[in-house]
Amino acid sequence: MLRYRLSLSLLVVAVTAGLQAQEDPAKQRLEKSPRHHEWAEVPAANGRKVKSFIVFPETDKPVPAVIVIHENRGLNDWAKSVADQLAEKGFVAIAPDLLSGTGPDGGGTESFGANATQGIYALPPEQVTSDLDAVAKYVADLDATNDKLAVAGFCWGGGQAFRYATNNPKLDAGFVFYGTAPSEEDLKKLEVPVHGFYGGSDFRITAQVPKVAETLKASDKKYDPVTYEGAGHGFMRSGEAADASPENKKAMEQGWERWVAILKKL
Repeated sequence: MLRYRLSLSLLVVAVTAGLQAQEDPAKQRLEKSPRHHEWAEVPAANGRKVKSFIVFPETDKPVPAVIVIHENRGLNDWAKSVADQLAEKGFVAIAPDLLSGTGPDGGGTESFGANATQGIYALPPEQVTSDLDAVAKYVADLDATNDKLAVAGFCWGGGQAFRYATNNPKLDAGFVFYGTAPSEEDLKKLEVPVHGFYGGSDFRITAQVPKVAETLKASDKKYDPVTYEGAGHGFMRSGEAADASPENKKAMEQGWERWVAILKKL
């Protein structure tokens, strides 16, 4: 009986591990990636250090850089895997941990555990902007990058990418994945082309799009939103899952195709 229980326990552990591996394509991608990954402590205002994950493509010339702003879960494996996929497509990608130094004992995302979202919503907007300014300067100064720089974000990060585009006119493009728009006052400052990616079944976010488009069109700003029919919030992440809905999977694939096509035209 003891042997049977041990065998059953081992089987459960093995099956659980297998399921976890299947359900975590981001971690698998990072572990198998042939690209160069490195970490940097980017110096920011007020003595802050922004821990940032950087991925380099295999190329023979300087290439555009993309700042990847994480969701409200902080800088996790999925955000890092997005950076890796961008590098696979030929761009230098830098994903800052905007929770750097704000967690227990001065830690970042990992120090919050399951409470990262609480930490995210406590971040002062001006600190986020300052951190992104520091990251933008850092990646622009790398020998591996040319003079083209874009910002992209997902969920909370999508809103921050949109807001940052209104604060940094030196950007070449902003990419907003199902993120909220800035205030009308901030939208008036926009000088950067912004491309939106929205889910048709994500009305909480997508309902804003017509008004934002009207506001920006009236002031001759470039805003290019696309809504993917039937896709829900977070389709760029959920579309990767083995059990993804057809709508989320299609939106994820089309989103990547469109995103890369625009980046290649910078």
